[in-house]
Amino acid sequence: MPGWWVAFSRMPSLESRFRQESDSLVFGKLAREGRLSLARGGRLRVTYEGGLTVTCDGRYLVQYDPDTRTAQRVELARAVRDFPLLGILLDPARLDRLYRMESLGGEAVKLLPREAGLPELKATGRHGLLRTLEWTDPTGARQKLELLDPKSPVKLAPGTFRLQVPANTRWSTPNG
Repeated sequence: MPGWWVAFSRMPSLESRFRQESDSLVFGKLAREGRLSLARGGRLRVTYEGGLTVTCDGRYLVQYDPDTRTAQRVELARAVRDFPLLGILLDPARLDRLYRMESLGGEAVKLLPREAGLPELKATGRHGLLRTLEWTDPTGARQKLELLDPKSPVKLAPGTFRLQVPANTRWSTPNG
């Protein structure tokens, strides 16, 4: 396995700008950019250009959309159950339990799921760090997450994983 693979599963933190691409029959090609911060303990912050922010403090996932002034809060266990790839980003050490790795040569690996409901993934790295994840989602859309300038380990501010939602925000309950 490539050296970046071992480092990814053990990294204490990661920060990077990213580009997320989706290609589906329904919506066509879409691309969004933003900033991603990860740390051990299930902590995450994703901020998309244009405002949508997702944070996880290790217990709850909070999503805030400033365009609609809406937010929702979901227990992390439920969010990971609904979106298995989220669990991989929040706890890279889970990769060995959830996937069987197959080297594709060079810096690329294919991740074959050990459990039903998980997508097959292709991951590539460069200079000791994860660079891309590619998969097909349950709707058949091809997805690609590219980390543009990953850095690890990085010192992240204590408030990075807490989202301050403005007053007068409408809170919604997912699936309910």
